[in-house]
Amino acid sequence: MNSYRIAVVGATGAVGQEILRTLERRNFPVSHLKPLASSRSLGKTVDFNGKKLPIEELRASAFADVDYALFSAGATRSREFAEACAKAGAVMIDNSSAFRMRADVPLVVPEINAADLKQHKGIIAVPNCSAIIMGVPLWPLHQAAHIERIIVSTYQSASGAGAQAMAELEAQARAYASGQPLKKEIFPHQIAFNVFSHNTAIAENGYNEEENKVIEETRKIFHEPALPIVATCIRVPVLRAHSESIVIETRRELSPEEAREILSKAPGVKLVDNREKNHFPMPLEASGQFDVLVGRIRRDLSHPRGLALFVSGDQLLKGAAWNAVQILENLVGKS
Repeated sequence: MNSYRIAVVGATGAVGQEILRTLERRNFPVSHLKPLASSRSLGKTVDFNGKKLPIEELRASAFADVDYALFSAGATRSREFAEACAKAGAVMIDNSSAFRMRADVPLVVPEINAADLKQHKGIIAVPNCSAIIMGVPLWPLHQAAHIERIIVSTYQSASGAGAQAMAELEAQARAYASGQPLKKEIFPHQIAFNVFSHNTAIAENGYNEEENKVIEETRKIFHEPALPIVATCIRVPVLRAHSESIVIETRRELSPEEAREILSKAPGVKLVDNREKNHFPMPLEASGQFDVLVGRIRRDLSHPRGLALFVSGDQLLKGAAWNAVQILENLVGKS
């Protein structure tokens, strides 16, 4: 088997760290790994396959000997270094929003549209985490009964805003328990023991940035540019793994029993739907898993062709790092 020279951009961040762990878990054939970050991280090391690798500074020359570059350092950095990757012949797999809606950039969830990878021109985008976590279980249902409308409400964990946001939730919980003042630095509102609308700007259409991403990106991934979707994205005081309440309306009636049968065999999905024990998807159990947990599958009593379900998925893994590594595996023929 061939081995590959891999750069991980943003290697010290929450997603970058998960990319390193996922490459290890998957035994991906890496001949040389280059952890890249800003100059502030120089002097630090990362652990990979039993070795401590020094952080290298993110600069254009860093991609000269790289086959694939997995980016998780934000849209600004992705835009800044896309040309350097292209000149070096390195394929960029980008976790940011920088290129997702560009017509010439595939937006890929391998369980759904791996075939789009054939069209890449040096850049492949990883979708928004909530769009991925929703898309994986809905795609097989869409293939079976054609979804005509999606209504989704998300319960998004602190991990979606990075390692510092997770630390802020923990710090606020400790402060609350000890009667100390709660400090807000990452989120605009208290995250401990509270929920609030996703901390992105509200657009002219009344939807915040996260909601618009879920809508637009799902349409692109599904190749359904006019698919009706309404999204409400909410932050909740959960450390890791996003959850979503989803209602779909389908062209033909899809019973809960048929949906369970389809989802029990679907790639990337784990059925957690035990009515007797009232055991359904939970972020606590989804954390650390590659699969999206799916349950609470039931009829929408307000619509003759409606179906309701609840999902939980690890935002740092399937919502980011694992999806990126899956793309990499598809590109090299390992999957």
